[in-house]
Amino acid sequence: MRGLIFAMLIGLLPGVAVAADCREVTFDGVGFTTCEVDLTQEDLRLFLRDEAGEVLGQFSRVEANLPPGQRLGFATNGGMYREDRRPVGLYIEDGQQEHGLVTAAGPGNFGMLPNGVFCIMPGQARVIETMAYLRAPPNCRDATQSGPMLVIDGALHPRFRENSTSRNIRNGVGVDASGTRAYFAISNTAVNFHLFARFFRDFLGVGNALYLDGRVSRLYSRDLGRRDYGLWLGPILGTVVDEAASAQ
Repeated sequence: MRGLIFAMLIGLLPGVAVAADCREVTFDGVGFTTCEVDLTQEDLRLFLRDEAGEVLGQFSRVEANLPPGQRLGFATNGGMYREDRRPVGLYIEDGQQEHGLVTAAGPGNFGMLPNGVFCIMPGQARVIETMAYLRAPPNCRDATQSGPMLVIDGALHPRFRENSTSRNIRNGVGVDASGTRAYFAISNTAVNFHLFARFFRDFLGVGNALYLDGRVSRLYSRDLGRRDYGLWLGPILGTVVDEAASAQ
Protein backbone atom coordinates (compact mmCIF):
# COMPACT_ATOMS: atom_id res chain seq x y z
CA MET A 1 0.00 0.00 0.00
CA ARG A 2 2.75 2.46 0.97
CA GLY A 3 4.66 1.79 -2.26
CA LEU A 4 1.53 2.20 -4.37
CA ILE A 5 0.67 5.58 -2.85
CA PHE A 6 4.21 6.83 -3.33
CA ALA A 7 4.31 5.59 -6.92
CA MET A 8 1.11 7.50 -7.66
CA LEU A 9 2.66 10.67 -6.24
CA ILE A 10 5.82 10.56 -8.33
CA GLY A 11 4.70 8.45 -11.27
CA LEU A 12 4.89 11.47 -13.57
CA LEU A 13 8.47 12.22 -12.54
CA PRO A 14 10.62 9.37 -13.94
CA GLY A 15 14.34 9.72 -13.37
CA VAL A 16 14.02 11.92 -10.29
CA ALA A 17 16.68 10.99 -7.72
CA VAL A 18 14.72 11.04 -4.51
CA ALA A 19 17.31 11.71 -1.84
CA ALA A 20 17.26 14.15 1.05
CA ASP A 21 19.41 17.27 0.73
CA CYS A 22 21.84 17.14 3.67
CA ARG A 23 24.40 19.85 4.48
CA GLU A 24 26.57 21.29 7.23
CA VAL A 25 25.61 24.74 8.52
CA THR A 26 26.56 27.11 11.34
CA PHE A 27 24.19 29.04 13.62
CA ASP A 28 25.31 31.25 16.50
CA GLY A 29 28.80 29.80 16.16
CA VAL A 30 27.56 26.21 16.53
CA GLY A 31 27.69 23.55 13.83
CA PHE A 32 24.58 21.63 12.81
CA THR A 33 23.84 19.03 10.16
CA THR A 34 20.46 19.47 8.51
CA CYS A 35 18.61 17.34 5.97
CA GLU A 36 15.70 18.72 3.95
CA VAL A 37 13.09 16.26 2.67
CA ASP A 38 10.67 17.21 -0.11
CA LEU A 39 7.56 15.16 0.75
CA THR A 40 6.10 15.63 -2.73
CA GLN A 41 9.00 13.71 -4.27
CA GLU A 42 10.71 11.75 -1.51
CA ASP A 43 9.55 8.58 0.20
CA LEU A 44 9.87 9.29 3.95
CA ARG A 45 8.98 6.41 6.26
CA LEU A 46 9.13 5.11 9.81
CA PHE A 47 10.80 1.78 10.51
CA LEU A 48 10.64 -0.33 13.67
CA ARG A 49 10.39 -4.09 13.04
CA ASP A 50 11.24 -6.66 10.40
CA GLU A 51 8.70 -9.16 9.08
CA ALA A 52 9.46 -11.50 11.99
CA GLY A 53 8.57 -8.76 14.48
CA GLU A 54 12.14 -8.12 15.61
CA VAL A 55 13.17 -4.50 16.20
CA LEU A 56 15.58 -3.43 13.44
CA GLY A 57 17.48 -0.93 15.56
CA GLN A 58 20.29 -0.08 13.13
CA PHE A 59 20.40 1.85 9.86
CA SER A 60 22.23 -1.08 8.23
CA ARG A 61 19.45 -3.49 9.21
CA VAL A 62 16.77 -1.12 7.91
CA GLU A 63 18.54 -0.97 4.55
CA ALA A 64 19.07 -4.74 4.43
CA ASN A 65 15.33 -5.18 5.08
CA LEU A 66 14.32 -3.10 2.03
CA PRO A 67 13.27 -4.81 -1.23
CA PRO A 68 15.95 -5.32 -3.93
CA GLY A 69 16.64 -2.12 -5.83
CA GLN A 70 15.90 0.18 -2.90
CA ARG A 71 18.25 1.76 -0.37
CA LEU A 72 18.29 4.36 2.36
CA GLY A 73 19.06 7.91 1.32
CA PHE A 74 18.92 9.55 4.75
CA ALA A 75 17.93 8.26 8.18
CA THR A 76 17.84 9.31 11.83
CA ASN A 77 16.47 8.05 15.13
CA GLY A 78 12.72 8.56 15.10
CA GLY A 79 11.52 9.12 18.65
CA MET A 80 11.95 7.90 22.20
CA TYR A 81 11.75 4.26 23.22
CA ARG A 82 11.85 1.92 26.21
CA GLU A 83 14.64 -0.47 27.22
CA ASP A 84 13.22 -3.13 24.91
CA ARG A 85 13.12 -0.42 22.18
CA ARG A 86 9.33 -0.24 22.02
CA PRO A 87 8.04 3.31 21.37
CA VAL A 88 7.16 5.37 24.45
CA GLY A 89 4.24 7.17 22.84
CA LEU A 90 2.10 7.08 19.71
CA TYR A 91 3.59 4.98 16.94
CA ILE A 92 1.96 4.31 13.57
CA GLU A 93 3.76 2.61 10.69
CA ASP A 94 2.17 2.15 7.27
CA GLY A 95 -1.28 2.72 8.76
CA GLN A 96 -0.86 0.24 11.63
CA GLN A 97 -0.76 1.60 15.18
CA GLU A 98 1.58 -0.17 17.59
CA HIS A 99 1.27 2.19 20.57
CA GLY A 100 -1.32 4.79 21.53
CA LEU A 101 -1.02 8.49 22.28
CA VAL A 102 0.32 9.47 25.73
CA THR A 103 -1.16 12.72 27.08
CA ALA A 104 0.02 12.80 30.71
CA ALA A 105 3.03 14.75 31.95
CA GLY A 106 5.89 12.68 33.24
CA PRO A 107 9.60 12.49 33.95
CA GLY A 108 12.26 13.11 31.35
CA ASN A 109 12.15 15.02 28.12
CA PHE A 110 9.21 13.10 26.69
CA GLY A 111 7.01 14.17 29.61
CA MET A 112 8.02 17.85 29.43
CA LEU A 113 4.66 19.10 28.15
CA PRO A 114 3.79 20.23 25.62
CA ASN A 115 5.16 17.37 23.57
CA GLY A 116 4.01 16.42 20.10
CA VAL A 117 3.59 14.11 17.14
CA PHE A 118 5.38 13.98 13.81
CA CYS A 119 2.76 12.84 11.30
CA ILE A 120 3.56 11.68 7.76
CA MET A 121 0.81 11.68 5.12
CA PRO A 122 1.03 11.16 1.35
CA GLY A 123 2.89 14.18 -0.01
CA GLN A 124 3.06 16.10 3.26
CA ALA A 125 3.86 16.00 6.96
CA ARG A 126 2.95 17.89 10.13
CA VAL A 127 4.36 18.51 13.60
CA ILE A 128 1.36 18.65 15.92
CA GLU A 129 1.17 19.40 19.65
CA THR A 130 -0.18 16.31 21.44
CA MET A 131 -3.44 17.80 22.74
CA ALA A 132 -4.17 19.31 19.32
CA TYR A 133 -3.63 15.86 17.84
CA LEU A 134 -6.00 14.37 20.42
CA ARG A 135 -8.74 16.87 19.55
CA ALA A 136 -8.50 16.32 15.79
CA PRO A 137 -6.26 13.40 14.82
CA PRO A 138 -5.24 13.55 11.16
CA ASN A 139 -5.04 10.46 8.98
CA CYS A 140 -1.33 9.76 9.48
CA ARG A 141 0.18 6.99 7.40
CA ASP A 142 3.17 7.03 9.77
CA ALA A 143 3.45 8.87 13.10
CA THR A 144 5.79 9.07 16.06
CA GLN A 145 5.25 10.90 19.35
CA SER A 146 8.19 12.52 21.12
CA GLY A 147 8.96 15.48 23.29
CA PRO A 148 9.26 18.16 24.16
CA MET A 149 7.98 20.36 21.37
CA LEU A 150 10.79 22.72 20.34
CA VAL A 151 8.73 25.36 18.54
CA ILE A 152 4.95 25.78 18.89
CA ASP A 153 3.27 28.08 16.38
CA GLY A 154 6.43 30.19 16.21
CA ALA A 155 7.08 30.32 19.97
CA LEU A 156 9.78 28.42 21.83
CA HIS A 157 8.73 25.86 24.43
CA PRO A 158 7.91 27.87 27.59
CA ARG A 159 10.33 25.89 29.78
CA PHE A 160 13.43 26.54 27.69
CA ARG A 161 16.00 28.94 29.22
CA GLU A 162 18.72 30.69 27.25
CA ASN A 163 21.29 30.21 30.03
CA SER A 164 20.48 26.55 30.71
CA THR A 165 23.55 24.44 31.44
CA SER A 166 21.82 21.21 30.34
CA ARG A 167 23.63 20.44 27.11
CA ASN A 168 23.61 17.42 24.84
CA ILE A 169 23.88 16.35 21.24
CA ARG A 170 20.27 16.82 20.09
CA ASN A 171 18.20 16.02 17.04
CA GLY A 172 14.71 17.02 15.94
CA VAL A 173 12.33 17.67 13.07
CA GLY A 174 10.36 20.68 11.82
CA VAL A 175 7.94 21.19 8.93
CA ASP A 176 7.42 24.27 6.75
CA ALA A 177 4.09 26.10 6.52
CA SER A 178 3.04 24.20 3.39
CA GLY A 179 3.66 20.84 5.02
CA THR A 180 5.59 19.65 1.98
CA ARG A 181 9.09 20.06 3.37
CA ALA A 182 10.44 18.44 6.52
CA TYR A 183 13.69 19.64 8.08
CA PHE A 184 15.73 17.26 10.22
CA ALA A 185 18.66 18.57 12.24
CA ILE A 186 21.30 17.23 14.58
CA SER A 187 23.74 19.38 16.55
CA ASN A 188 27.39 18.63 15.93
CA THR A 189 28.26 19.56 19.51
CA ALA A 190 26.34 19.63 22.78
CA VAL A 191 23.71 22.41 22.95
CA ASN A 192 20.85 23.37 25.27
CA PHE A 193 17.19 23.24 24.27
CA HIS A 194 16.89 27.01 23.85
CA LEU A 195 19.63 27.21 21.20
CA PHE A 196 18.41 24.08 19.45
CA ALA A 197 14.84 25.40 19.25
CA ARG A 198 16.04 28.78 17.97
CA PHE A 199 17.94 26.98 15.22
CA PHE A 200 14.68 25.53 13.94
CA ARG A 201 12.73 28.77 14.26
CA ASP A 202 15.30 31.39 13.32
CA PHE A 203 17.58 29.53 10.89
CA LEU A 204 15.32 26.93 9.30
CA GLY A 205 12.25 29.16 9.58
CA VAL A 206 9.75 26.55 10.74
CA GLY A 207 6.78 27.38 12.97
CA ASN A 208 6.51 23.94 14.58
CA ALA A 209 9.35 21.59 15.51
CA LEU A 210 9.69 18.48 17.66
CA TYR A 211 12.59 17.09 19.67
CA LEU A 212 13.48 13.50 18.77
CA ASP A 213 16.21 12.66 21.31
CA GLY A 214 19.54 13.53 22.88
CA ARG A 215 22.44 11.20 23.59
CA VAL A 216 21.16 8.52 21.18
CA SER A 217 20.93 11.00 18.29
CA ARG A 218 22.27 9.41 15.13
CA LEU A 219 22.39 10.34 11.44
CA TYR A 220 22.84 8.39 8.23
CA SER A 221 23.45 10.45 5.10
CA ARG A 222 24.74 9.19 1.78
CA ASP A 223 25.13 12.82 0.65
CA LEU A 224 27.66 13.48 3.39
CA GLY A 225 29.16 10.01 3.64
CA ARG A 226 28.02 9.94 7.26
CA ARG A 227 27.03 6.73 9.03
CA ASP A 228 26.53 7.06 12.79
CA TYR A 229 26.42 3.48 14.00
CA GLY A 230 26.79 2.21 17.54
CA LEU A 231 23.80 2.43 19.87
CA TRP A 232 20.75 0.30 19.15
CA LEU A 233 17.74 2.46 18.32
CA GLY A 234 13.96 2.11 18.50
CA PRO A 235 11.95 3.87 15.77
CA ILE A 236 13.95 5.07 12.77
CA LEU A 237 12.93 7.76 10.26
CA GLY A 238 14.36 7.60 6.77
CA THR A 239 13.94 8.14 3.06
CA VAL A 240 13.88 5.24 0.63
CA VAL A 241 15.63 5.75 -2.70
CA ASP A 242 15.00 3.76 -5.87
CA GLU A 243 18.47 2.87 -7.14
CA ALA A 244 17.44 2.85 -10.82
CA ALA A 245 16.00 6.39 -10.57
CA SER A 246 18.97 7.75 -8.63
CA ALA A 247 21.39 6.39 -11.23
CA GLN A 248 19.83 8.40 -14.07
